[in-house]
Amino acid sequence: MAETTRTATLTIDGQSFDLPIHSPSVGPDVIDITKLYGQAGVFTHDPGFTSTSACESSITYIDGIKGELLHRGYPIDQLAEKSHYLEVCYLLLYGELPSAAELEIFESTITRHTMIHEQMHNFFRGFRRDAHPMATMVGVVGAMSAFYHDSTDINDPRQREIASHRLIAKMPTIAAMAYKYSIGQPFVYPRNDLSYAANFLRMCFAVPAEEYVIDPVLERAMDRIFTLHADHEQNASTSTVRLASSSGANPFACIAAGIACLWGPAHGGANQACLEMLKEIGTVDRIPEYIARAKDKEDPFRLMGFGHRVYKNFDPRAKVMKQSADEVLDLLGVEDNPLLQVAKELERIALEDSYFADKKLFPNVDFYSGIILEAMGFPTSMFTPIFAVSRTVGWISQWKEQLADPAMKIGRPRQLYMGETLRDYVEIEDR
Repeated sequence: MAETTRTATLTIDGQSFDLPIHSPSVGPDVIDITKLYGQAGVFTHDPGFTSTSACESSITYIDGIKGELLHRGYPIDQLAEKSHYLEVCYLLLYGELPSAAELEIFESTITRHTMIHEQMHNFFRGFRRDAHPMATMVGVVGAMSAFYHDSTDINDPRQREIASHRLIAKMPTIAAMAYKYSIGQPFVYPRNDLSYAANFLRMCFAVPAEEYVIDPVLERAMDRIFTLHADHEQNASTSTVRLASSSGANPFACIAAGIACLWGPAHGGANQACLEMLKEIGTVDRIPEYIARAKDKEDPFRLMGFGHRVYKNFDPRAKVMKQSADEVLDLLGVEDNPLLQVAKELERIALEDSYFADKKLFPNVDFYSGIILEAMGFPTSMFTPIFAVSRTVGWISQWKEQLADPAMKIGRPRQLYMGETLRDYVEIEDR
């Protein structure tokens, strides 16, 4: 528990109540209201829980004013530049960067868990071909508990470990199979000689008729997308995973709940919304019209992929993602893709226009990741599934941390009831 040295005094109808103040290792102090209802008979009202700490965590820290994102204390830009996704996975799961030997064992373990149970292929074929890949992923990940009975006991540390490895390893395979199924192509099995990112690209784009060669630039860009989306503190989907976990649900059910929450356009669909905006703009010559609309307070149009709810100055992930976007576009070009031409010009204007600078509306990670995925050939329907693949390790890390927390209890938010007071039932003939 964070250090408690001071108290805040709440006075209600002349009666005072002392509330402990906890000081975290970094960030604002937190007033502890755990015993408020028991002592004072009242509770707080906080729609969206934007001013409420629901847990104690040591995984990820965000300072939206400074534009800072730390995983176990390490800045995200350093991790994205110098590390790679599976090393970041190890860091999130275990709290420290691995030694060379530890990383080799971890990578080998994940690589050898990438195949899914063969009977799960039949499960995929129960979906319509035009099913959204996220719908498929919610169903398949939830169904994993029906195939892997030896890793559903949350009270067994070894089973928790196996479930963690299985989810991280199999999520790219499941997402790639959902994609292949939606376009009517045969499933592509994973290969143990490829990296995590390269394996995913191959499973998505290879066909049996010819060999698929992974370009290292695209492999690196895919790895960065995974790394930059690995965890983001107590966001909606992570909170959903924790809430599901608090009931004692098995790990596969908890992660399926997180995927379902991520599917919401206000959460995981930001890069898809960005690409849809670029499609709406259509051509470079229409950009000034949409820039003018974005500046008009009376116009409902908003530039998607610019600014961020949490980061008030800049998104620390965007700088690294921009570098990847530039590398990918240099490799693949934009001449034949009007969407990417619009994106590049819109980025240039936004970075030079004082209006956007004054309002801190810089391109964020979703803007650049959407550009990269579009350039690689992914349809927008796959953007959120790729986000789910990336975020799986964050969800699992938070899930494991919560299960080990002695203060954990089942989630049960309160409500501000505004409905009818007690009244008697009226017989139907008297209504």
